[in-house]
Amino acid sequence: MQKEFRWMSAMKKEAATAKVELPWARGARREAFIAKRKAAQASAHQSARA
Repeated sequence: MQKEFRWMSAMKKEAATAKVELPWARGARREAFIAKRKAAQASAHQSARA
């Protein structure tokens, strides 16, 4: 078994407690972005048809 360094255990502990929201994460922010993108595509499609 390899020796675990002190900084490694500190990094593991910090990673377990971090609450960073990543861009590809599921949630309300992502849903709002998708709705905005779909609305923009629909309005572009409507103006192209007219």
